[in-house]
Amino acid sequence: MSKKWIFVTAILVVVVVGSGAGYYSWQKGERSGSSPSPRSANSAAGDKRVSQQVVSVEAPKDNYDVVVVGTDPEGVAAAVSAARNGLRTLLVESRGRDVLGGLMTVGWLNSIDMNWDRTSAPLPGQERDYFNKGIFAEWYKKTEGHSFDVVTAADAFYNLVRAESNIDLYMKAAVVEPIVKKEQQSSTVEGVVVTKADGTKQQVSAKSVIDATQDADIAAAAGASFTIGREDLGDPNSRMAVTAVFRLKHIDDKAWKLIAKRLNGDDDVNTGVDRMSAWGYGNEMKDYEPLHKERAKMRGLNIGRQLDGTILINALQIFGIDGLSEQSRREGLDIAKQEIPRVVDYLKQFEEFRNAELDGIAPELYVRETRHLVGLYRLSVIDLLENADQWDRIAFGSYPADIQRTSPSDNGAVVVHPIKYAVPFRSIVPLHVDGLLVVGRSASYDTLAHGSARVIPVGMVEGQAAGAAVKLAAERNVSFRDLSQSKPLIAELQKRLDEQGMELAPYTPEPQPYMKHPAYEGLKAAVYTGIAVGSYNNEAFKLDNPSNAQRMVNQVNHIRRMYKSAFKGDPSAAVKQMADPAKQPLTLQQASLTIAKGLGLDVTAETAQAELESGGWLSKETIGMFKDERKLTDGEAYMMLKDAIAKAAGATF
Repeated sequence: MSKKWIFVTAILVVVVVGSGAGYYSWQKGERSGSSPSPRSANSAAGDKRVSQQVVSVEAPKDNYDVVVVGTDPEGVAAAVSAARNGLRTLLVESRGRDVLGGLMTVGWLNSIDMNWDRTSAPLPGQERDYFNKGIFAEWYKKTEGHSFDVVTAADAFYNLVRAESNIDLYMKAAVVEPIVKKEQQSSTVEGVVVTKADGTKQQVSAKSVIDATQDADIAAAAGASFTIGREDLGDPNSRMAVTAVFRLKHIDDKAWKLIAKRLNGDDDVNTGVDRMSAWGYGNEMKDYEPLHKERAKMRGLNIGRQLDGTILINALQIFGIDGLSEQSRREGLDIAKQEIPRVVDYLKQFEEFRNAELDGIAPELYVRETRHLVGLYRLSVIDLLENADQWDRIAFGSYPADIQRTSPSDNGAVVVHPIKYAVPFRSIVPLHVDGLLVVGRSASYDTLAHGSARVIPVGMVEGQAAGAAVKLAAERNVSFRDLSQSKPLIAELQKRLDEQGMELAPYTPEPQPYMKHPAYEGLKAAVYTGIAVGSYNNEAFKLDNPSNAQRMVNQVNHIRRMYKSAFKGDPSAAVKQMADPAKQPLTLQQASLTIAKGLGLDVTAETAQAELESGGWLSKETIGMFKDERKLTDGEAYMMLKDAIAKAAGATF
């Protein structure tokens, strides 16, 4: 969320960020605009609001132009876009939901991770402008703002869908599976098989399918390639924490004023409150002792106000949950049901929560990361670092690359804080499967880039682009792969999307200060491999800070996990005879020894540098940029690591 308590991870970090820095919003001013007021939290208290009843067709037809699988926000946007482009559209759900909006409305994730435009200042009293308009903006304007009432949100999604006569909405599927025509080099999706609640199956043919499920289930079943979690960082078993959002009642206007008083008076620029949301309590929650110490942890509270006088709290992190396993997700909810009453009791020590009572737990967990599609283009953290445009842009991102904890002892990190980057059409096209587009958090992003691109506004505009792309591909009788390779056709797609409310103009990014540093090429390698993080506004990229011997060992160890076949040695051997290596300046000799030991070379401190140079693991150009070989900086260490990775693993950045 854009209001997250960010720490520095032992795996990803080499620069320590202060424990009080980085609560959810990076600039309080981004939340100081005129958020809509609750309709009347006091008068509505106890009067439960109910979403409109969603009307489902009794059964799908046998043929459509396009099938959209999944009723999360991305699926709604895709279906509405396809329908408005004149396509007969089936929107189908198989998770037993009775409202549209998925994570937002069933998972109760009621604060949006916005892609704010930080290139211009907001007008007084106005919300900052944001990237990604179109259907997302249309829905957004129907809600209370970047924190919203979940009933309002569900109704807004449903009203968008039911306004389109070209959409058949089928909410009663038990299972949805792709129909796949397999060929020698690739496969083509030609529709879906819908298993109904009574067990009967119906084959639904379609020219195209859009996978808007959270986990890209259709693409996976069709044989598309993926990485799982942090696999691309050499860390396949770690999983980001999942969250169970919970609801409290008896939070009246008096209690809300007390929340505001605490957060506005705590002298912390990273906490605050507006009419619909509050973010803070990081220090207050530090003393909470979880019932499940190895499986749960509280961070600062992300509070969203509801129109019935209740509040939603996103703060409980649950570890060791496999988001692809229904059994594991159930376990996560069971842990939440045991833990949350204890959390509520803990909160009662604060006056504003003294009368609070637990009023429910979200039926679905907030799962941040599972599959990452291997598409025609894999969005990289370097794209974010360089604020890169793409010739086939269909969306923009600016949300911090937010990597959450994987365990109670681990911490999260903001890897990079982009100003503006583009998501290409190629990132929603699977590499080896045609007839299929994948939108949302499981699209083709590397793990670290996913920390930013996974947010719902990006996924919704991807969905809108996918709906329009299906129409264009059908008109021109081309595959999505052919479409992705044609600059004239992509230009036509972008033109249509602009006409339909999106703003996809090309841009030229201004080089950031860190890009002008002599060690920038080393920084790219360090960010890509996860050993350097920028934090908010990229203030933690301190390339001229002095490094130390232990830090170099930690960095090589991390790289060794990512490039196992190239780094087969033990870098810690370089400091075995050293007292307190964290306090020892990093010399060129020591850095050379550490890298050589990590590579598994048989060297001494005296011979390591020469061995690296002669083997091509260390360039004379890199050595020539060092200001003091007795005291290397972080940037200089990154340059050495960049050279070693390039030679040993063949990786360039």
